[in-house]
Amino acid sequence: MARQDTQEVCLNGHQTTDRYYSSPQFRKNFCTTCGEKTIHQCPSCGKDIKGDMIYENFIDLSGTTTSVPDICDNCGANFPWREKKRKIKELSKPTNVEKDALFLIGLLCDRFHLIAKQLRQRHADRPTLDIEDEYDVQDLLHSLLKIYFDDIRPEEWNPSYAGSSTRSDFLLKDEQVIIEIKKTRAGLKAKQLGEQLIIDIAHYKKHPDCKSLYCFVYDPEGYVSNPKGIQNDLSRKDKDFKVIVNIIPKGH
Repeated sequence: MARQDTQEVCLNGHQTTDRYYSSPQFRKNFCTTCGEKTIHQCPSCGKDIKGDMIYENFIDLSGTTTSVPDICDNCGANFPWREKKRKIKELSKPTNVEKDALFLIGLLCDRFHLIAKQLRQRHADRPTLDIEDEYDVQDLLHSLLKIYFDDIRPEEWNPSYAGSSTRSDFLLKDEQVIIEIKKTRAGLKAKQLGEQLIIDIAHYKKHPDCKSLYCFVYDPEGYVSNPKGIQNDLSRKDKDFKVIVNIIPKGH
């Protein structure tokens, strides 16, 4: 005898479990990779998203998971993540990178925690990069940015603000984007993080080559209890200056 379970997937297409009913302990309200809300039913027709096939008296030791579908097999509607996957594929073409730099930066940041964890899984326990401080985050993200961008300028000086000056982490001059990187720690939790970002935003607004500021905060230990709140409070879009704050991972 066999029965088909249901899978739970976030709105960005990350699967959290393919045994929604048989292993409820793995259910999550929000994705720990990107922070998006999860669903286990088609938003259009309400039918469960097909998950793992479970056979009685059979233990699956393969470790494989059910693939995430793009279309509901009951009503034919697109799942929310299908359009994003299409856009990723389209923008990944070299001739289209300039069309949406912020989308591509966001894609790399959303997957940063997955990449950091994967780097630890090396053959025969060979040395790897452990993300221990802000400089490690900078080094890894710098390498990832080279997938899409050619002119990446590290540590550009920014204009003075209130008698002081600061350095941004990366300037994408052609795209007029500055990427500010932070890693939380015992002395840099939500309150201190918010205060620093407010000052940084005031700095970068005066930068002649900055039309968009992307603040990437890496929080693997979960020091920020309400990442969505900080993102919503500090992200903004003015006429000539856009700010995006992205805290990864979420859902601790």
